Amino acid sequence: MAALNLHRRKRGGRDERGAELIEMALVTPIFLIIIAAMFDFGFLFRNWEVATNAAREGARVGLLPSYNCASGAGGADVKDRVDTYMAAAGFNAASYQVKQKYEAVGTPPGKVFNACVVSVEITQPLPMLGAFGAFFGGGFGTVPLRATSVMRTEAQATP
Repeated sequence: MAALNLHRRKRGGRDERGAELIEMALVTPIFLIIIAAMFDFGFLFRNWEVATNAAREGARVGLLPSYNCASGAGGADVKDRVDTYMAAAGFNAASYQVKQKYEAVGTPPGKVFNACVVSVEITQPLPMLGAFGAFFGGGFGTVPLRATSVMRTEAQATP
């Protein structure tokens, strides 16, 4: 008799078959977007690090005594060093831009030093998040990355 009452009680309750399927259908797209964001931001951070190191290498070479940091034909040493570093990281020369200049930089105590300033700019694609954005009508497919390195000479600039 007790078994009969237990069976009736189950029947009288709510039926929860299929609830897991609905929960999974709601959670899966959010989970996939999070996974895609992890991949895209991982590549974004890696490429930002490459650009930062390439700018640092270019500025370091630009300050060496026998090299030139000035922009234009005289500053080919810096661009060559940045190109070499970026090529070793797997970038082709058309995917980034290098800007360089030799300028005076002031310090808080009021001294002025000459410095080599090198910037590397990359347009980073976001393939996975861009696909999700296109699916939902958004338009975020690329992110601009810029890394700048400033290295000063040890000799104080003439006023």
